[in-house]
Amino acid sequence: MLTVRQLVEEFKFEVQAGHEGLNKEISDYSLKRPSAELAGYLAHLTPQRLQVYGRTELGLIQQYEETVRLAHLAQVMVAGVPCVIITRGLMIPSEFIELAEERNIPLLTTYRSTTQLFYLLIRYLTNQLAPRTLVHGVLVDVYGVGVLITGESGIGKSEAALELIKSGHLLVADDAVEVRRVDEESLRGAAPIRIRHLLEVRGLGILDVTTLFGAGAVRDEKDIQFIVHLEEWQQEKLYDRLGIDPPQTRQILGISIPEITVPVRPGRNLATIIEVAVMQRQIPSSGHPFRSF
Repeated sequence: MLTVRQLVEEFKFEVQAGHEGLNKEISDYSLKRPSAELAGYLAHLTPQRLQVYGRTELGLIQQYEETVRLAHLAQVMVAGVPCVIITRGLMIPSEFIELAEERNIPLLTTYRSTTQLFYLLIRYLTNQLAPRTLVHGVLVDVYGVGVLITGESGIGKSEAALELIKSGHLLVADDAVEVRRVDEESLRGAAPIRIRHLLEVRGLGILDVTTLFGAGAVRDEKDIQFIVHLEEWQQEKLYDRLGIDPPQTRQILGISIPEITVPVRPGRNLATIIEVAVMQRQIPSSGHPFRSF
């Protein structure tokens, strides 16, 4: 849950009024510059959005005489609005403070320009409010491709990741991967803060990858573009031996990610198999049974 108070702390806003509403939840990453609404067109008010007032909006509302100005603002600054932000350190009309206090709407100010604030806020809110889930697995960056390695506990995911790191690839997350949907086509994975840059290998314990291999062996987050699922070799199961089976995919948060299943048995070098699988999928799809990323 993201609250207005967290937003204030993140962007160092000044709270001018409406302190009682600082614990309001922010649920929409879109922003609203309510010029049309201030002029009386309320069909698309969307009160769940943060309202941002710059020179245009303040110039418009100040054209009205005092009682009309208050009436127009009262139609826009409704109780459901999470907060109101005034940019460029502009002077605040008294009606804003009156309504903010009456309706518990935090009234915030910043010296940033409206354009700059929009860019920063949308990026921040999109990241914070993106749908997310926790996946059991290991996320590594192999040849620039985000590879999610999944499989039962003890199958060898972390050991394969360790071998990949030794070969110059990067660790993103081990054991638990926080996955968030950043847009209609992309999933981004990261490690929970408490286990960031750590790798658990049975027999060795918990390894600090940055200490062992340097800061260049890790990254904080990576888009998930490919899934390698490890499973115990099953003698009776038919595995793809020619590379002609239809491509598999897995759905995470409504997005399909290409996936292959790799059977695990003694003597197989999983790290090398994963490297080759990534290289194979990067080959242009023209004339090849696999499509590229």
